[in-house]
Amino acid sequence: MALTKQQIVLKVHLVISITVVVPAAFIYGFFSESILDITIATVDERNLLKGIMGLYLAFSLVWFLALFKDQFLKVALISNMLFMLGLGLGRILSIILDGIPSGLYSFGFLGELVLGFYGLWLMIWYIPKNKVTSLYFKNQ
Repeated sequence: MALTKQQIVLKVHLVISITVVVPAAFIYGFFSESILDITIATVDERNLLKGIMGLYLAFSLVWFLALFKDQFLKVALISNMLFMLGLGLGRILSIILDGIPSGLYSFGFLGELVLGFYGLWLMIWYIPKNKVTSLYFKNQ
């Protein structure tokens, strides 16, 4: 089954997000000290990182479901946009208050903003202009 141009435009960033966020979840949850430049000193810090892992995996599941079930598409687009912009804007605040992070985080920060603004573009411009009329966008 071939994908239409509209399906690709609406879902490509979800594929990219899943590809990045799922491994990041497991890195935060299980390999944070060996891969990231952080030291975990308490059980509370481990608990916090496992919570972040769970949050990342939960969002990724919604995005994954939207790839195959259109009834999840609208919530996936909105949650992905908010997830990525929230991370990106939080990192901007950290850069202002704390300084420039390592290269890995700087690269991730740029990717988060690109994906977040892509989602914003979809919601504000692409979907209305192209009159995406599937059942899941009728209330717009």
